[in-house]
Amino acid sequence: MDMKKVLVVDDSTTMRRMIMASLASVPGIQFEQAVSGLEAIERMTLSRMDLVVLDLNMPDVHGFEVLKFVRAQPSIADVPIIVLTTRGDDDSRAAAMLHGASVYLTKPFEPSVLIPEVERLLQPRVSP
Repeated sequence: MDMKKVLVVDDSTTMRRMIMASLASVPGIQFEQAVSGLEAIERMTLSRMDLVVLDLNMPDVHGFEVLKFVRAQPSIADVPIIVLTTRGDDDSRAAAMLHGASVYLTKPFEPSVLIPEVERLLQPRVSP
């Protein structure tokens, strides 16, 4: 079975650990971590990720900028991105979806909501 690479991007070590612990039950996942938007962009351009869990509020490059960057790069534009943030307002949700988020979830998150989204987004995509 091919391992799926999931990049967890959050400036909080605790939050990254909680996300990875929640997703540990999903078979075939290998985690990579980034503590900033800049590091996330770097990791995604150097190595193919199958999924990204992205926080919006980070110290250097905001999550919206990461989304815009990824969606503008043909080689990685199709990577599913789950935005996981404390920002529960409609404007942030709309902006994230506009910039190309696959799913928008808020913290504190429920593993029972996150896990099925991750499993769905990691399913092999069938070309038409």
